[in-house]
Amino acid sequence: MRILFLGDIVGRPGRHAVTDRLPGLRERWRLDCVVINGENAAGGFGITESICDEILQAGADAVTLGNHSFDQREALVFIARQPRLIRPANYPPGTPGRGATVIETARGARVLVVNVMGRIFLDPLDDPFTAADRELEACPLGAAADAVIVDVHAEATSEKQAMGHFLDGRASLVVGTHTHAPTADHRVLPNGTAYLSDAGMCGDYDSVLGMQKDEPVRRFLQKTPGSRLEAANGPGTLCGVAVETDDTTGLAKRVWAVRLGPHLEETWPREWE
Repeated sequence: MRILFLGDIVGRPGRHAVTDRLPGLRERWRLDCVVINGENAAGGFGITESICDEILQAGADAVTLGNHSFDQREALVFIARQPRLIRPANYPPGTPGRGATVIETARGARVLVVNVMGRIFLDPLDDPFTAADRELEACPLGAAADAVIVDVHAEATSEKQAMGHFLDGRASLVVGTHTHAPTADHRVLPNGTAYLSDAGMCGDYDSVLGMQKDEPVRRFLQKTPGSRLEAANGPGTLCGVAVETDDTTGLAKRVWAVRLGPHLEETWPREWE
């Protein structure tokens, strides 16, 4: 199976990068499953129903979220009727939405997608390790699922790496999101799980984490109230990770970083072309 995971969409540049490139990539790379983090898709803060639909129509099979899940209040309502939009599974009981979903690919394969959020330097939610373990116990790789993708939306690299090792051999891919800067540690862990500490963002990299530069820089210099953060509006770069799994075990055989667009050195799975 060929899987593509794309990091946090930030504002209009990120959305355009996805809608412009993803349809062609699905065909060119013969992708079986695409998952994208969309928690910053609405101007950098949350997601709306129309934007979620736009991402799904562009070729995403599922959209994951994070600490900005409900910045757009309408998400509290429409998340309940959109099974392919998932928020972190370790939100408290009673939170609208779901923390995992099973996608059926065009070839009939079942892909479990799980979203959890870290607790270091973020809101102290329920234990993400227990939440991830619960979801994988309910739908184990090789039995109920042909592939398992886990989005770890977290600040600390240590927490993401710990999750990767905790789930090694039980997931096809464990990938970090949230920090918007792609890391270079993509690899297959000893027991067969593909891992990347952060997928980066889909957005304008001539920015501060996808936001126009002036206000974030001013805040670091002055530490005084200022204007609202606004998403940068330059050309967007597509960032993420590509994984090829074994059809028998569902574990990863190979993993590649994906970066397509300006400002960063481009890379992609050339073996798929």
